[in-house]
Amino acid sequence: MDHFHFRDGVLHSEDVPLSAIAEAVGTPVYVYSRATLVRHAQVFRAGLAGLESPHIAFAVKANPNLAVLKVLAGEGFGADVVSGGELTRALAAGVDPAGVVFSGVGKTHAELVQGIEAGIGQFNLESEEEGYELSLIAERHGRRVPCALRVNPDVDARTHAKISTGMRENKFGVPLDRAAEIYAALADQPGLEMRGVAVHIGSQLTELAPLEMAFEKVGALIVELRQRGLSVTHADLGGGLGVPYRKGDEPPTPAEYGAMVARVTAGWEVRLTFEPGRVIAGNAGVLLTRVVRTKRSGNGPPFVIVDAAMNDLMRPAMYGAWHDFDAVTPSGERTTAHIVGPICETGDTFAMDRETDAMAAGDLAVFRTAGAYGATMASSYNSRGFVPEVLVDGDRFAVVADRIDPAAIMDAERIPEWL
Repeated sequence: MDHFHFRDGVLHSEDVPLSAIAEAVGTPVYVYSRATLVRHAQVFRAGLAGLESPHIAFAVKANPNLAVLKVLAGEGFGADVVSGGELTRALAAGVDPAGVVFSGVGKTHAELVQGIEAGIGQFNLESEEEGYELSLIAERHGRRVPCALRVNPDVDARTHAKISTGMRENKFGVPLDRAAEIYAALADQPGLEMRGVAVHIGSQLTELAPLEMAFEKVGALIVELRQRGLSVTHADLGGGLGVPYRKGDEPPTPAEYGAMVARVTAGWEVRLTFEPGRVIAGNAGVLLTRVVRTKRSGNGPPFVIVDAAMNDLMRPAMYGAWHDFDAVTPSGERTTAHIVGPICETGDTFAMDRETDAMAAGDLAVFRTAGAYGATMASSYNSRGFVPEVLVDGDRFAVVADRIDPAAIMDAERIPEWL
């Protein structure tokens, strides 16, 4: 459930008509609903009610906006970060450092130091080499830092290849058949407190079977580690639960997911960590755009050209992803059209042969389910700026990220005096 709905023929976010936001802020603009973020956070936590004190760390990469993180911190969420910048954002938004999990295959020396100095709750080690480096740094700081070893279970997540992370050929984690050996070696390092294992097989998972298979392999690993006399008190099961992008999609609910986890992990005797991102933020946001013009090319459907582009919402160009496209004030007339942006790339296409509301120049529309992996993946390609972000709370709204114009981006560039 989200809080984007029609009232008196106009699409609203909570109690604010999107047309009012467009008038005040301009388009394109991302719009987030606080009520939806809160509801999704609470529904996800309720889905885990059968587990003992699970830790939930929001995947900051899904939506790193400070206001969004502040809302989720208020719901008791920690943060799953994959860079020093995300760590800085999480702490600035009020996330308790002890609730931060630092993941990612390429943590730099500086980022490892940053995590240690911040006193984060857990490093997810992605390689044996990373563990040795972290131990040396921790020793120099007089620390012993809590760690989990991320394993690659070689499980097909049955999602898009670019967001699958649990296959042997993917760059993430250590091979399952070497995990016990590596865990034992790292447990001997003086700067590391090896306390558990971590797994994450991909994003936008629409069925539970791959997750269950991965978790069963993790459970077997925990048994093997304990048989070797090694301590395992934590297990990080990652994120990846999918959301409905199209009308009629029915991915597993948090309650169904939680029931499966409770069944598979029974007897593990660990504290479980979860890293939801898309399932919390995806349907909590839309990209509000305006039709620039329509044009015809031959006898095919018309092109509806909007002022949002692939640099604002990358998912369709990168993944062939679907986002529902709706008029803010629909007339009731329907048509079939190609929805495209203004960038000089054929890839700047949001939808082809899409049945949609009939629209004309100046009409407002939204790309739905844009609250995750939307603004965070933006670029300034074609010397376009970065769009603003707005948070709605009931009948009020605020700009929570300013529009950055192309001129401001250009101000960071320099022409050397010798040119």
